[in-house]
Amino acid sequence: MPKSSLFTLLPVLAAAVVLAVAGTWFGGGLDQLAGFDDGGALARWGVPVAKAVHDAAAAVTIGLLLLAGTIIPERASTRRRPAACRIAAGTGTVWVLAAVLHLLLLLSNVSGVPVSSPLFATQIPFVWQIGLFRVYAFSALFALAATALAAAARTIVPITWAAALGVVSLAVLALAGHAAGAAAHDTAVNSLAVHIIAASVWLGGLAALVILRPLLGADLGISVRRFSVLAGWCYGGVIVSGLLAGSLRVTTLAGLSSRYGLLLVLKVTLAALLGLAGWQMRRRFTRRLAERPENSGEFARFAVAELVLLGAAAGTGAGLARSAPPVSQAESADIVTSITGYPLPAGPVSGLGWFTTFRIDWLWFAVVVLGIGLYLAAVIRLRRRGDSWPVLRTVSWTTGWLFFFWVTSGAPGVYGRFEFSSHMLMHMTLSMGIPLFLVLGAPLTLGSRALPARADKTLGPREFMLWTAHSRWMRFWTNPVVAAVNFVASLYLFYFTGLFGLALTTHAGHVAMVVHFMAAGYVFAWCLIGIDPGPNRWPPSLRLLLLFVAMSFHAFFGVAIMTSTGVIAGDVLGRLAVPWHPDLLADQRVGGGITWGIGEIPMLFLALAVGVVWRRADEKEARRRDRQADRDDDAELAAYHDRRAELAQADQQRAR
Repeated sequence: MPKSSLFTLLPVLAAAVVLAVAGTWFGGGLDQLAGFDDGGALARWGVPVAKAVHDAAAAVTIGLLLLAGTIIPERASTRRRPAACRIAAGTGTVWVLAAVLHLLLLLSNVSGVPVSSPLFATQIPFVWQIGLFRVYAFSALFALAATALAAAARTIVPITWAAALGVVSLAVLALAGHAAGAAAHDTAVNSLAVHIIAASVWLGGLAALVILRPLLGADLGISVRRFSVLAGWCYGGVIVSGLLAGSLRVTTLAGLSSRYGLLLVLKVTLAALLGLAGWQMRRRFTRRLAERPENSGEFARFAVAELVLLGAAAGTGAGLARSAPPVSQAESADIVTSITGYPLPAGPVSGLGWFTTFRIDWLWFAVVVLGIGLYLAAVIRLRRRGDSWPVLRTVSWTTGWLFFFWVTSGAPGVYGRFEFSSHMLMHMTLSMGIPLFLVLGAPLTLGSRALPARADKTLGPREFMLWTAHSRWMRFWTNPVVAAVNFVASLYLFYFTGLFGLALTTHAGHVAMVVHFMAAGYVFAWCLIGIDPGPNRWPPSLRLLLLFVAMSFHAFFGVAIMTSTGVIAGDVLGRLAVPWHPDLLADQRVGGGITWGIGEIPMLFLALAVGVVWRRADEKEARRRDRQADRDDDAELAAYHDRRAELAQADQQRAR
């Protein structure tokens, strides 16, 4: 039974715990914890142990759910998904308990009150008052939600949602790493989040294959082949994010000789060994298991050896997280760097500076590379099998993402953190310019044609994409009225409440702002000129009317900003004290002018595009009628004349 396979993973857990404790001790993490008044030996040694158990249980839970929903085939005679969910509910319970225990032990160290003390209960309310503890508390809540959904889910959609909640729980933890006060705060948080998620999915997915191997039988081969593709992406994410995060904390070769640097070298060495192990796994088993399922025992032994290396790497990472890096992570004395993560530029941007100023935002740069790369790969796949794809759609899609790179990493993204006018240029391009190009790229149509379909009841990339496009939630958000209200009302809600200030001062708020306004603009543009099929498509006349209504409210928003007598997010922008913008209200009026003037240009293009869609729809309907007339000798016209003759004859009879 699969439950017995859990015992084969005990060496993995042991490697993770031993390396976590040893790494924390070697890196000075135990001394660092003792500096908080020391909650006792139980808390000092218990923190790394609880963290190692937490990471291992989280990875296995997410791996089981991810494989059950997206990789492992389900036949009429099998019960693989219920078994995976039952085991995931058990490991998820361990995950939640370890998360709570880790939080309590960490609270004990910070407060200096031992867990066994009667006074410790009085420290628990501080969990919601200190940012570090709130991060761990929210992560535990997401883990609890994922575990509860795993216990109740039996079909692929809720199972996949449970896995997604687990991934969110791990992503939240990136806010508690070596990033809180460091420069390049967003890069540190992004790289840590990608690193944690990629490593956990890799470890957990491979562990889930070992656990569920007795149930897979002849389907083990296809499951391993599908997972090897996912593991390859995870390995790439681990390596790139790890190198990026390490470069922020060890900036010189001398830093590699520090304790933190030596732990980092050990982790890089383990990552290299894991790359070799993964390559051997793919070379030896992805095809052999499909032809000879009896080799599953050899696969399990090799997989456990790879998992031990993964556990050792995870434990080393836990030790790194509790060790002080050579580069100080303390809060910067510069108020601008402290708030935004970057120092103020030397001067204002003008002229060619709008196109030569760049500071790469690695998260959005990765999104751009993936967006363009996957699209071109799909086009190449179509061409290789003899199908065609319009060149203009490829050009439009690529242009949209290049504009996105300029907006997020170029001058609008750099200066948009300090001045309102540059921020509004960034916002208008994100929500009104870039979506026009992306919508005309028709990614859903391309993906449905290029991606292979699955017939074994698993949620592959094509199935997930089509399910999302036709889900109830998507039908709601793509309703033209809802899309227009979301597009316009979110402007007022974002800028006339405290959300804009939150986006300026927090990394999570900034990321949420970019995602929301891109998505809102994309859905609104799709409702008007979208090529991809979907629900709630209105006739062109109503689309044009909807656009004019949205344009009116959008123009009024720009005028409202220009005539406002108060500075939006003035408490934040005032603290930044940009020297070339001493009058914040004047800069805000410039931003309102950008919203009103430049923002209406994409609206004009949308109106012209809707007119083109209207004309093409009429031409298409005329051609359809001509083809119908050719097939039935213009029966519709003949019926019309016959009806006119009948009415005329009836009129004559009434006259007589």
